Amino acid sequence: MAVGKEIRTKISSIKNTQKITRAMEMVAASKMRKTKDRMQATRPYSQKIGRIIKHLAHANPEYKHPFLIKREVKRVGIIVISSDRGLCGGLNSNLFRKTLTQLSQWDKANIDVDVCTIGSKAGGFFGTLKTNMVGQVSKLGDTPHLQDIVGIIKIMLDAYEQGTIDELYVVYNEFVNTMTQRPTVEKLIPVVAEEIEESLGGHWDYIYEPDAKEVLDHLLTRYIESIVYQGLVENNACEQAARMVAMKSASDNAGNLIGELQLVYNKARQAAITQEISEIVAGAAAV
Repeated sequence: MAVGKEIRTKISSIKNTQKITRAMEMVAASKMRKTKDRMQATRPYSQKIGRIIKHLAHANPEYKHPFLIKREVKRVGIIVISSDRGLCGGLNSNLFRKTLTQLSQWDKANIDVDVCTIGSKAGGFFGTLKTNMVGQVSKLGDTPHLQDIVGIIKIMLDAYEQGTIDELYVVYNEFVNTMTQRPTVEKLIPVVAEEIEESLGGHWDYIYEPDAKEVLDHLLTRYIESIVYQGLVENNACEQAARMVAMKSASDNAGNLIGELQLVYNKARQAAITQEISEIVAGAAAV
């Protein structure tokens, strides 16, 4: 019964694959909890420093940092954060689609783009496109550190200070919940002013110690680094959540396929048995 043997081989192969996807699902679930805790621990800092920096755009210190000054946009820089590995559903493809839409808008406006990538998938994808890649870093693992991406960020900040680019953006997947990851494009510089409560009045400022220049130079750089790092941590949490969901879907599909093949096998086996009985009966009748 060659057909039955072939079906049994397929069922065995799919069961082995199902064991792998279930194991990957459990690993992803464990990693997701850790990356989610790390993400939630870093969010308050990045949100608070972001609010302070946006307030500074309303302030009138004796020193106006270049990151707070708008200028005519002829060229922009963009930092794209992706995963290093696949098997996470449409996480990276949705992010790249969002990025390509933004690149298309800049192209129509005759704005050139410099691209830095964090993650192997982004590096591989944009490496095949006709984009000006100025920096790339990958294989940061599940617990990335700020010093791993400082070099990439410095490339873009130096380009902005030298006037090579006029705006800087970061693109990453924002963690909404386990089932939802939202591709996000966020402008880093120049800093967009935040609405100030009316109670503050029209004229206000912070007290700077030792002076505005030294404080702003340090604080604005930390702000850019914290937002990019937060995007990286969020993207890691999104990656594990998407992989967990994708592997669960793969395991469920494998179970359905096994059930269908088992039904086909039973029908083929029943047909073979029926044929054998018919041949025995026919032989007995002939005698």
